[in-house]
Amino acid sequence: MKPTKIVLAPDKFKGTLTAPEVAAALAEGIRDVLPAAKLVLVPVADGGEGTVTAALGAGFSPRRARVSGPTGQPLTAEFAVDAAGRAVVEMAAASGLDVLPGGVKNARNATSLGTGQLIRAALDAGAREIVLGVGGSACTDGGAGMLQGLGARFTDDAGNELPLGGAALARIAEADLGGLDARLDTATLVLAADVDNPLLGERGAAAVFGPQKGATPSDVADLDAALARFAEVLGGAMGGRAKAAKDAPGAGAAGGVGYAALTLGAQRRRGIDVVVEFTALREKLEGASLVVTGEGSLDSQSLSGKAPVGVATVARTHGVPAVAVCGRNQLDEATRRAAGFAAVHALTDLEPDVEVCLADARRLVRETGRLIAADLSRALTGTFEPLTIVDTDSRKESVR
Repeated sequence: MKPTKIVLAPDKFKGTLTAPEVAAALAEGIRDVLPAAKLVLVPVADGGEGTVTAALGAGFSPRRARVSGPTGQPLTAEFAVDAAGRAVVEMAAASGLDVLPGGVKNARNATSLGTGQLIRAALDAGAREIVLGVGGSACTDGGAGMLQGLGARFTDDAGNELPLGGAALARIAEADLGGLDARLDTATLVLAADVDNPLLGERGAAAVFGPQKGATPSDVADLDAALARFAEVLGGAMGGRAKAAKDAPGAGAAGGVGYAALTLGAQRRRGIDVVVEFTALREKLEGASLVVTGEGSLDSQSLSGKAPVGVATVARTHGVPAVAVCGRNQLDEATRRAAGFAAVHALTDLEPDVEVCLADARRLVRETGRLIAADLSRALTGTFEPLTIVDTDSRKESVR
């Protein structure tokens, strides 16, 4: 008899546990109850923070590069490469809120320069396909800094090179793209972004995401106007693709880095879809009795392209029930079922005090692993109601 196979594919619990740490704690708990189970650990991410970690877990090799941080301070950022010439670059590592010195936000002047330098480092490492995971960015510069990191120059009326940051783009007069890295012409760039916001306007990068980066209402108005000027000048220099990119879904991602990536011909894809592909999650689900996924907070935002729902969707196509683990659960029963979860286990079910949950997350995740294993054991032996998952297309139920 083959051992029970369980796939562990959680995202991070932001601020407490990385995705690999969540997977490891779940595995410890499950082995306490089902020591013979075959456990396959596949940490995932949604294209934002943790995407490089997911790639490393999938067998990519780590690389590091010295780049400019979001406010100009140098820092070392990690990216991942594999033998097939693929690279995974995470914007948050170079230009993110989490790497701001002292956590001090600077919405007007923060730059994506380091992200461009990180892409160039991936090209130097031989990458022919680069996945750019965006999310958690500190800047609203339309990706101007990223393009500067790749060799572009932006100048004012006097021919002076512009300072870094989104606010300075109000003075842009000319875009010189002659120095752009020529390897971009033959490399494939994938923009891993779930948001579908355009660059400008009330749903644009400045209005929607600027306040998260410290922008005041006045800053938002100034940055939106500066981005409009940047798009006008860049569209004149690059032509049709750049002109169309400002209105394309995803252009507003990561303070407009999505826009710059699209002007370079990037293909926009949902972050979880990209991660599912490079982790070979579909193949690893073959023959599984259960997949366990999760993230720190399971709520309405989880339904919009976040990792757990993406994992559950893939699992459904394989007839594998999906169980979610989270710090807190804000989904009602109907929404939970519609999202594809056979069950949801929140750490707050074990420990109502949120502060204790944060401080002792690993122990609570391990205990949750024991509970999941006990439920599965009873289901497999017929002493408990079996886990089911509904195929929303055919309405047929699969029992594992």
